[in-house]
Amino acid sequence: MSFFKRLKESIASKTEAVTNKFKEGLSKTRSAFVERVEELIFRRKKIDEAFFEELEEILIGADVGVNTVMELIDELRAEVKKRKIEEASELQPILSEKLVNMLRGNGEDTGLRSNPDGGITVILFVGVNGVGKTTTIGKLAWRYKQEGKSVLLAAGDTFRAGAIEQLEVWGQRVGVDVIRQESGSDPAAVMYDAVKAAKQRNVDVLLCDTAGRLQNKVNLMEELAKIHRVIQREIPGAPHETLLVLDAATGQNALQQAKLFGEKSGVTGLVLTKLDGTAKGGIVIAIRNEMSLPVKFVGLGEKMDDLQQFDPEQFVHALFSGVASTQEAADDEQTE
Repeated sequence: MSFFKRLKESIASKTEAVTNKFKEGLSKTRSAFVERVEELIFRRKKIDEAFFEELEEILIGADVGVNTVMELIDELRAEVKKRKIEEASELQPILSEKLVNMLRGNGEDTGLRSNPDGGITVILFVGVNGVGKTTTIGKLAWRYKQEGKSVLLAAGDTFRAGAIEQLEVWGQRVGVDVIRQESGSDPAAVMYDAVKAAKQRNVDVLLCDTAGRLQNKVNLMEELAKIHRVIQREIPGAPHETLLVLDAATGQNALQQAKLFGEKSGVTGLVLTKLDGTAKGGIVIAIRNEMSLPVKFVGLGEKMDDLQQFDPEQFVHALFSGVASTQEAADDEQTE
C-alpha cells in the first residue's frame, strides 16, 4: 500500500471538519511549498544534483530551516541510493513520509497534560508580545468549556498596555472570570490570587497569561521562575503545562524565540499561531525538528474552533492533499 493511501486511511477516523480546517489553514503554505515541489518534479522528471539543489532552495524558501533542510536532503539522497530511484515522481511519497516522521519527533503526546491528582489543572502561557498569546488563551478556555470543564483566567501580563483588558474581553466572550490586579502589579501576586480563587471556586482549569518582554531575558526568566514557585507552593506539581506561543508568520524569528525561551524557562510544549495567514508553515517542521519540544496546538484561523490540537498526519495530508489524490489514482491504475 502506498504511503499516501496509508496516510488517508489513518486520518479517515478523524472528523472531516478537523481535516478541512487543516487544509484551509495551510492553503498558503501549500501554494508556496508543495505546488513548487510538484512543479519541480514535473519539470525535471529525473533525480540528479540539480534536482536536489532546487528542492533544497524550495524547502529553505518555505522556512523549513537550513539545518532541517540539510538533514532532510541527506535522508532523501540515502533513500534514492538505497531504493535505486531514478524518477522524481517516486520521491514525493518519500518526502511526505520523512516530514511526518520529523513532525512526530519522539512520539510525545500532543494532548495537554492535566493534574494527575484530579485537582486543578494549571496551564501557563509564555511568549513575546504580538504572537497571539491572549487569543490562544481565550480559544483554549472556550475549548475546555465545550468539554464541560469550569475555567478561570489569570491576567499575569501586567506590563503591556491593554493586556489585562484584552484578556477580560476574551473572558466575557467565552463566559469565564478573569482574576486581575492593577496594571504594573507583580505578576506572581496575580498568580497567587488566581490560584486561591481557583481553589475556592473548585474550578477544573486555570489558564495563566504572562508578560512577553524580551528586552531583558534575565529579568523575564527570573519572573517566570518566581511565578512557577508561587503556583507550585499552592498546587504541588503545577503548572502542568507551560506553553510557548509562537507566531508562525515570523518564520525563522519564531525558531529563534523557541531557542531563547527553550526548556530553561520550563516550557513543555509549543503553540504555533497564524498559520492560515502565512506561506511560512514550513517553520513548524523546523521548530519540531530542532527543538525537543512537542507542538501541542496550531492556530488555523480566526474562529473560536480554529485552534486545533497538532496532528503530524493531518498537517502533511493537508499540504500534500492534491498530490495524494494524483498518486492514488496512479496506484489504482497500476493495480487494475
